[in-house]
Order: sequence, then structure tokens, then C-alpha cells
Amino acid sequence: MIYRIFLTFLLALTFGFANAQVIAIKAGKVVDPSNGTVTYNQVILVENGRIKDIGADISIPQDAETIDLSRSTVMPGLIDAHTHICATISIFADRLGVDFLDLVLLNPDGYRAIQGAVHAKQMLEAGFTAIREAGNSGKYVDVDVKRAINEGLIPGPTIITAGRIIVPFGGQFRTKADKQFITNNEYFFADTRDEILKAIRENIFYGVDVIKIVVDSKKYKYSAEDMAFIVDEARKSGLKVMAHCQTVDGVYSAVMGGAASVEHGWTILDSIITLMKQKNIVLVSTDFPVKVLQAYGSKEENAKTAHNKMIERLKRVYDGGVTIAFGTDIMVDIENETRGATAISYIDSFVEAGIPAADILKIMTTNAAALLGINKSRGSISKGMYCDIIATDENPLENIQTLKNVTFVMKNGVVYKNGKR
Repeated sequence: MIYRIFLTFLLALTFGFANAQVIAIKAGKVVDPSNGTVTYNQVILVENGRIKDIGADISIPQDAETIDLSRSTVMPGLIDAHTHICATISIFADRLGVDFLDLVLLNPDGYRAIQGAVHAKQMLEAGFTAIREAGNSGKYVDVDVKRAINEGLIPGPTIITAGRIIVPFGGQFRTKADKQFITNNEYFFADTRDEILKAIRENIFYGVDVIKIVVDSKKYKYSAEDMAFIVDEARKSGLKVMAHCQTVDGVYSAVMGGAASVEHGWTILDSIITLMKQKNIVLVSTDFPVKVLQAYGSKEENAKTAHNKMIERLKRVYDGGVTIAFGTDIMVDIENETRGATAISYIDSFVEAGIPAADILKIMTTNAAALLGINKSRGSISKGMYCDIIATDENPLENIQTLKNVTFVMKNGVVYKNGKR
């Protein structure tokens, strides 16, 4: 015990001295996604990982390390509010005649931790300085990856973890495998209030940051009363609830029960859109590009049909004034493409839906930061915030596609990428 305290003290001293030097960033343009404004020729002073000051007339200390981004546009780091870095679904699942989740679960937790480390690095290098890991991560592998990142063992974004997903019996399995197989660490099967309560508390005990519920993957679903019970219990420990919903009934239960966010929401009635706006419930829309749907195993024609339905629904939700947060739900690796590059390609779905660039950027930063509960410390470039910033050659308010080529990434005041890809 004494050894661990001593080691922690040494690490604190080491990292403290390493971050003590002031960094001065010369930014040609600085975008504020919360209001879509741009300021010019700003100096950002960074000390101990946080923004010490920002302005056009800031004096740069003589001993400061200077980073020249005077020809770039600087903005807060991007956020993916629904991803699965510790899981990869094989495109051969359907060909092998097995449930797509079977091939995920056949990978042991150690291997999935390595997957998580690789994908975390790829997400960070693409400009995502924070993510919300939405489960499907074995026995709290996401919590372990988060710890490794926080301790400086591996590079990666700030992670909000969901741990084990809480579901009615059977979870998201489609095949009728033996109970011994499906009763595993991937899910909590919770049908009674006592089972639900135990699942929530066990997740909290093991260090999760959000409670993930699958509302309606089976004919039997969690009711609005069930969801209200879940939300209330999570709230007692300061946690929000993210609710996976695919059906009209599922979305209704999540909305009436007070979930912080509806995940996916493939089928949303206009009346429910009105309720979501009134109750300030966020949609994490996960609007798959055609290539991602194909990577999951859909034929091109079916993928295009499904994608178009998503875009139609996204447009209705946006026009209805519901707050939207960016999320990808990626559990597949596309050949010759990093997980981060795949994630950033989802901006095309928002463009197809006719959403202006300023709002797309807000969806990927300000809205997502508020949903994740990190907006008091991250998600904007202002004094006292952690310095999570990215840079691009062009202004994304004028050309949103420039986000596909992030040239600079800094998280907690540490540079992880500096130069063109």
C-alpha cells in the first residue's frame, strides 16, 4: 500500500513538472461551435493541460513553447457520443451462419482491450478528443482502456464508459444459443426491478460513467415505468441513462421515462419528436453511411434504402428542434480505413439531411459535450477548460469536409498529432 502511494506521488511529480511549461499556440482562426463565430489571430496559453488565457493581445512568456497554427483554423476537439472501440464485428458473420454478436464474444477480453487501445488511438488522431463508449466491451474492458489512457499508458480520447449493457432476457442475440453462452459478461439480463437495481449498482461499483439500456430488442420491452425507475436509480449516483431504441414503442418508453438520450431512434413519430423537444431529450442519431451498412453485411440496394430512411428521419428530427449529438455506433473495421476515418465520414449523412455546417459542428462538439456531462471542463476553447483542440486547413463553417483531414490534435495540453496525414 505504501509502495503504491509512493509510486502515485512520483508519477504526479513527474507529470506535473512535464506539464508545467507554458505552451503558446498562435491560432489564425478560432471557431466557437456554440454560436458559430470566428475570432482571428488568437494566442492560446496552455499550462498544466488547461487553457490559461486566450486572446488577440496575449503576451507570450519568453520561455514558452510556441506552436504555430497561424495558417490554420482551430476548434474544440470532436466528440463521438456512441461508439464501440472494444468490439469489431466480422463481415463474415452472415456467411458463416452465426449471429454477428457471436463473433464479437468469441474474442477474449484481453484481445478486446488491445482492439480498444488501437481504436482509441485512431479516434484521437482523427480529431475525436472525447468519446462515449456504448457497451459491448466484455467485462468492463472499456473501463480498463479508460484507466490506461488516464494513466498515460496509451494515447486516446477522454472516455465516458457504459460497462455492461442492461437488457431484458436475451439481450441483442438473435440466434437461440445455449443459455450458458448468452449468459455472459456482455450484458446484464434484468427483467424484475430487483434485477435492474442490482445491474445498475454493479455497473456503478465497477466504475462506469453512464447507464446503457437496450429498451426494445425483443418482443418484450422495458416500459415507460421501467425506464423511469432506471433513470431515478441512476440519478441517485449522478449518472445519466442512454437508451438504445429501434421501435416506436421503445422510443416512447425512453422519452416518457426521462432518459437523457435516445440512441438510434430508427422509428420516431412526429408526436414523439415534439415530446423529445419539450423534455429536452437528445437524439444520438448514428446515421450509418452506405459503406458502413455494407460492411455490416447489407447488400448495396438494402443499404441505400436503410440509409435514406435514416436521413429522412434525421431531417424531421432536426426540423423539429430536437437537440442532436453526434454518434456513430461503429463496430466494424473497413479495409484501408482507420476507425477514426470511418467515424468522421458520418458528417456526410448530416450534409445529405440539409443540416448547415455550423449546426453539424455544434452537434459534434457543444451538444455532445453537454450530453456527456463534460461541458464544464471540455468542449470549448475558453479560460480554465482542458486544452482539447484540433486544427484544420480550412474553416469548417465554410467547408465541413475539412474535418476529414484534421492536421493537429491536442488533448489535455499534450500534442498527439502535428502535420498533414
